Amino acid sequence: MEIITSILAGVLFATAIYNILQKQLLRIVIGTALLSHGAHILILTMGRLKTGQPPVLTEGISDYTDPLPQALILTSIVISFGVTSLLLVLAYRTTKENNTDNMEQLRGNENE
Repeated sequence: MEIITSILAGVLFATAIYNILQKQLLRIVIGTALLSHGAHILILTMGRLKTGQPPVLTEGISDYTDPLPQALILTSIVISFGVTSLLLVLAYRTTKENNTDNMEQLRGNENE
């Protein structure tokens, strides 16, 4: 199971890098969102996937799931939601002000 989630994280990282390197502003925002999702899956995989185990240690239980990766992912989800919404608002305002979402035109390289 950990191999499959590692491959999924790699695919998410690859598509995120591809989208971040595009010229359209919306694709860059989608790339950053995919990058954060890949990081979430990677953190979850590094915490070892154990199904059917309780996350808290009580009497009589010797094998348990570590709750720290889940807490880190929950915090990261909230932060990435905030960053993604900020980037969407900035992309919307930039597109409205400049009438384009092409990064080359926004940089002033109109010849390319």
